[in-house]
Amino acid sequence: MSVDIPGPGLLAALAESGGAAGPGAAMEGAHQIARRTGAASHDLLVVLGSGAANALRGWGEPAASLPLSDLPGVRAPSAPGHEDRLDSYERTGRRVLVAQGRTHLYEGHGPAAVVALARAAAASGVRGAVLVNANGCLRKWGLGEVVTITDHLNLTGASPFEGTVFVDVRGVWDEGLVAVLRDVTQREGTYAALRGPEYQTGAETRMLALLGADCVGMSTVLEAIALHQLGVRVAGMSVVSDLSFAEQPTDPQEVVRLAGAAHRTLATGVEAVLGAL
Repeated sequence: MSVDIPGPGLLAALAESGGAAGPGAAMEGAHQIARRTGAASHDLLVVLGSGAANALRGWGEPAASLPLSDLPGVRAPSAPGHEDRLDSYERTGRRVLVAQGRTHLYEGHGPAAVVALARAAAASGVRGAVLVNANGCLRKWGLGEVVTITDHLNLTGASPFEGTVFVDVRGVWDEGLVAVLRDVTQREGTYAALRGPEYQTGAETRMLALLGADCVGMSTVLEAIALHQLGVRVAGMSVVSDLSFAEQPTDPQEVVRLAGAAHRTLATGVEAVLGAL
């Protein structure tokens, strides 16, 4: 099984943003996905973050699975609550790629590894993406609530691009998909991405809130920018798993547990986005 050949616009975008590797790694990843799943193309990419692995268990067994790390440039996730697995589902006549984990910038492999899956998925034909993460909340919101991401602050000090890739990122979070998720989630707001892996200090927490961030985490934004540059419609859901102004220290295992409790909302959100594509 070979991948459907991307249009010239996507090939040009892959070449523009891919640095020295050009579109080669992304196209090889797309070919591997096609061969291993038996589907020439996919329609939606879902990336499940900390504690959200298996949020779509209600879909039953996937049509096919493979290790994420089998794809060129993609590293096996090492963070708690992330699995080295990419599932392919057939859902309402469309094909959905579901990553049960992701690579983070703090794992030390650089931005290219963080966005390698996003680029391969775009090359495999996805028209939309739902990016899921867990956050530290900067507002008086409830633990376990799910936030629709409407905007972001990229404070990672990194970009998914090399060279003069001048992308207008004001439209990264697709307005139509945001509107769909508003009917599903409990909150909406701006997500601030830091490099990590350390959590922020009290002073940094106060600064982020003053800058307009509603929640903070260590992922998602580089992936979202890379997908947007490749013409993919992007939506995001973030689970409130820690209260950043709380006095007690953050427990990574508690973050995973609370994200797991939000599985039903996350699944409903993914279904809503799939229906809107």
